[in-house]
Amino acid sequence: MSKVVIATARLQLRVLMPEHAPMMQQYLLLNRSHLAPWEPVRDEDFFSLEKCEERLLSSSRLIEAGLALHFAVCMDEKMIGICNFSNIVRGVFHACHLGYAIAEKQQGQGYMQEAVRAGIAHMFQQQGLHRVMANYVPENLRSAALLERLGFEKEGYAKSYLKINGIWRDHILTALVNQNN
Repeated sequence: MSKVVIATARLQLRVLMPEHAPMMQQYLLLNRSHLAPWEPVRDEDFFSLEKCEERLLSSSRLIEAGLALHFAVCMDEKMIGICNFSNIVRGVFHACHLGYAIAEKQQGQGYMQEAVRAGIAHMFQQQGLHRVMANYVPENLRSAALLERLGFEKEGYAKSYLKINGIWRDHILTALVNQNN
């Protein structure tokens, strides 16, 4: 599974291994303030090379167990975002959660849509999933627009759903169902 690379017209979605920690660290450091409003509070240690290596090792274990598929969105050998499929459940559910982010300098150029569309196609066609769920805070209009363009439908509203940037935040719940399985 760790050899999965998905190529699009302008990007590659790659599974990073612990030896790619410097690439991840650079992305995180460059986009620290940009991503902060949409993520949990991160302590200084989170951005260390050692912690990046640990997270990539943990991610590789989840991937090998079939519980997740975490992609770095890359352009010209540089990481510009993430496209993660987590909490993969098989059996009668065949679903997962989608998480994504794009570097500040690459916003508004269609990269996130291109990457997420390719990632979802992989999850539906190669992984055989039936449903991908994605949730966002109501103020995140870019995320709402992206999910709408990709065909996600609103399914609910969860109060105090995740602790984002130090505050329990409500989320809009959406999902995309694979019509071909």
